[in-house]
Amino acid sequence: MNTSAMAQGGQIRARRAARGSVTEGAARAGLAARGVIYLLVGALALQIAFGDTGEQADRGGALAELSQKPFGAVLLWALGIGLVGMALWRLSEMLFGSVGKDGRSARKRLLATARFAFYVFVAYSVLSFAANRGQSGGGSSDRQSQDATARALEMPAGQWLVGAAGLAIIAAGGWIGVRAVLRKYHDKLRLGQMSPRTRRLVDVTGVAGGAARGLVFAVAGVFAVRAAVDYEPDRAKGLDDTLRSFADTPLGPWLLVCVAAGLVLFGVFSFAMARWRRV
Repeated sequence: MNTSAMAQGGQIRARRAARGSVTEGAARAGLAARGVIYLLVGALALQIAFGDTGEQADRGGALAELSQKPFGAVLLWALGIGLVGMALWRLSEMLFGSVGKDGRSARKRLLATARFAFYVFVAYSVLSFAANRGQSGGGSSDRQSQDATARALEMPAGQWLVGAAGLAIIAAGGWIGVRAVLRKYHDKLRLGQMSPRTRRLVDVTGVAGGAARGLVFAVAGVFAVRAAVDYEPDRAKGLDDTLRSFADTPLGPWLLVCVAAGLVLFGVFSFAMARWRRV
């Protein structure tokens, strides 16, 4: 009887260990894939700031840029599979909870659910791009944002829905930026495995990159609110037009340079997360 119970307990522990290793691998692959996308988007935005490209500074532009590299098709498939890993990781957090003392709380599970849905969409778009050999039917992020806003505005209470969504995006951007500046990501990293110099470099990428990412989210939310108030879907902007809007400020292209550099740093930070994040 005791032998049977011990064997059953061993099997349960083995399954948990296997699930844990698979989840960890999926998470690290997904974080690395996210890093690649942010590196490419940031690099494209830098080129736009200096007037050197007509490419879209969004996910579609990043995929198009990647497809032109040697072994581009292989890289696209690898990126898509990595993002599938990210979605599976978020699914596991939704079902089983995440690391940390409140990892099983309803709030954390709700966040995991939203992230799971988002990365399912992103992974699908990347794999579709790879399968169609670069022929993306979804259009640019700007067109997608405007089309989605137009459909939402036609719904009952559409202006309120779009306005609420815009405010939620602004709040999300502020939350991302503030958490980055306060270095809340320290709670998720294995800091003891880093040298002091590595920790300083991670902090530079985490703070600057997270602040830039939060700012982009917040500005995109502002455009969504303006589209709702004016009842003009064309005022909504995707990632590309949001980034280009920074060049139209009194600071000129230099603000775009700073934001683009921040996105590149966030890409580097994602690689650091892939290496040292607790999963």
